[in-house]
Amino acid sequence: MTAQATRFAGTDSYVATPDLMVAVNAAITLGRPLLVKGEPGTGKTVLAEEIARALGKPLIRWHIKSTTKAQHGLYEYDAVARLRDSQLGDPRVHDIAHYIVRGKLWEAFAADSPPVLLIDEIDKADIEFPNDLLTELDRMEFYVYETKQTIAARNRPIVIITSNNEKELPDAFLRRCFFHYIRFPDAETMTKIVGVHYPLLKSSLLREALAVFYELREVPGLKKRPSTSELLDWIKLLVCEDLPPEALRSRDPQKILPPLIGALLKSEQDLSLVERMAAHVRRGR
Repeated sequence: MTAQATRFAGTDSYVATPDLMVAVNAAITLGRPLLVKGEPGTGKTVLAEEIARALGKPLIRWHIKSTTKAQHGLYEYDAVARLRDSQLGDPRVHDIAHYIVRGKLWEAFAADSPPVLLIDEIDKADIEFPNDLLTELDRMEFYVYETKQTIAARNRPIVIITSNNEKELPDAFLRRCFFHYIRFPDAETMTKIVGVHYPLLKSSLLREALAVFYELREVPGLKKRPSTSELLDWIKLLVCEDLPPEALRSRDPQKILPPLIGALLKSEQDLSLVERMAAHVRRGR
């Protein structure tokens, strides 16, 4: 693969800002995991998918849950299956390697070409999870005690780690990463993002939709501000319903809120808050 092919510059379906491209390429050059933080819905997970597509590399996804342990990413020993086979007299019971189940990290280490490994939402796991991966991510190898073998990476994977900031990550872990925070897109960048997904969208509808969207995000006290992915869902609905731009600013007193607002606001508290504010503004006119 040429040097040019290892540079990430966004894709035709993903608008990457210059600072994000710098961060991705710096992490690749350093051979360090790229830790990406940002609001939910700002494209952190999609970033890993687009890096893999742009660089022509396989993508391995490891989605983290609250019950996920670091060991799950390495391997698991299926003792229950071995016990069952021993009771059935299966000859495979004498080969312990048959009961070793590879994890996502092992899969990445064993790949024939350097893959992109996505460790998604690392902050969902317990606080020890990141520390338990320090050695493996540093040395790109781990030891399998049951088979007494060391599994070393054939090729160093590009590791993308996402976090929604639900928990603070340990300093020792942070030192081993290249960090990037995806700032929420401004109106200019958001226009480009929407244009990628809806190139034929009328400029008047886009302009009005973005104005309503950013006004909603600025409402003080919102439990969850609408994100990029929710804006795209909302615009899709507006297009499907063939709503004109003026429908987003209805003068009808019975229609205080913009149409299809359930695509943007996801709780009754936020809905009530915006309704009260909209009613207050109208009374003040």
